[in-house]
Amino acid sequence: MTETLSRSARQIELTETFAAHNYDPLPVVASHGDGSWVTDVDGRRYLDCLAAYSALNFGHRHPALIEAARAQLDRLTLTSRAFYNDQLGPFCVDLAALAGMECVLPMNTGAEAVETAIKVARRWGYDVKGVPEEQAQIVVMTNNFHGRTTTVISFSNDHIARRGFGPFTPGFVAVPFGDAEALAGAITPRTVAVLLEPVQGEAGVFVPPAGYLAAVRRICTDSRVLFLADEIQSGLGRCGTTFACEREDVVPDVYLLGKALGGGIVPVSAVVSRNDVLGVITPGSHGSTFGGNPLAVAVGHAVVGLLATGEFQERARVLGERLRSRLEPLVSSRGITEVRTVGLWAGVDLDPAVLSGRQAAERLAQRGVLAKETHDITIRFAPPLIITEEELDWMLDQFEAVLDAATAAH
Repeated sequence: MTETLSRSARQIELTETFAAHNYDPLPVVASHGDGSWVTDVDGRRYLDCLAAYSALNFGHRHPALIEAARAQLDRLTLTSRAFYNDQLGPFCVDLAALAGMECVLPMNTGAEAVETAIKVARRWGYDVKGVPEEQAQIVVMTNNFHGRTTTVISFSNDHIARRGFGPFTPGFVAVPFGDAEALAGAITPRTVAVLLEPVQGEAGVFVPPAGYLAAVRRICTDSRVLFLADEIQSGLGRCGTTFACEREDVVPDVYLLGKALGGGIVPVSAVVSRNDVLGVITPGSHGSTFGGNPLAVAVGHAVVGLLATGEFQERARVLGERLRSRLEPLVSSRGITEVRTVGLWAGVDLDPAVLSGRQAAERLAQRGVLAKETHDITIRFAPPLIITEEELDWMLDQFEAVLDAATAAH
């Protein structure tokens, strides 16, 4: 084994020995990233078509975001919310404007944003709607993914995420995603919110039927229930619009944001809503030492600035059409059973008799493309929105080569 290969093997060995095994990563040891590409410790380059589950919508080390981080590192990184800082206010103003809302509650991770929204919805239900204490219910969707905290997995139907972690938090009712009639039937006087992903990412990039989000909006309005849209993966340009809800001209009561909001540099999340909703949160009732820290919101503010131009949303829309036009003709051939795309995001279901999702991810990595499987049979593509047309075509060429080899061997 060469010295370079020994370095790669050693890094994998160290991680496997001393890090808890809560992930099963591909055997790629990244050391550098630039734009749409990463380089491993062996010097091999890979086209990153996972983009850290949409956290890297603007690619690795986007110059404007790195500049914002470096400038803030030289000034102030943390105060806690015990004091004001000069970055949080401007960030909240511009993020609220981008979302067409009035108020921002900053947190750190996507799961924290979801937990925050649950707390806000429950308190709103008690203080504003008048639901009896301890009786609030939130309607969620089957096959959802909102994180892995104890409360969130309480309403997951993913056995792997749930096994061994009970007892679970009550107060949630699940209905099938995309079924407006089932949703309407689940609403009761105790319902305070409907929580959903406008596109279910971890489930395999599932897009609801046309008119569904508009129906959800109508049901929530008629029932005086908050519509909570988890746009942590689908938002901030990924679907060809700033938010996936915009694809049906729908405005929820609350946006849950994260991942790309931190630009792939620092964890940043936010709950964005109206004053009459977030106004139920009072001093001491919710908080975070790092939430709203000046370094994070300086980067987040720069992200908002990038999105304000509309350039990245348009790139996702145009390149997404190219992605769709090349993937859809492969259905029912080469081991593909279904393709789902929205913007620059795709879930491709594979025939497990030909190729599993994991095998596809491993063979793509061998050809210099990083992607990841979900639920065994699905491979996902979510390249950075800065990817070029030529790079996207190259990615698809490599995918077709993997498919051709698998079908030839089958």
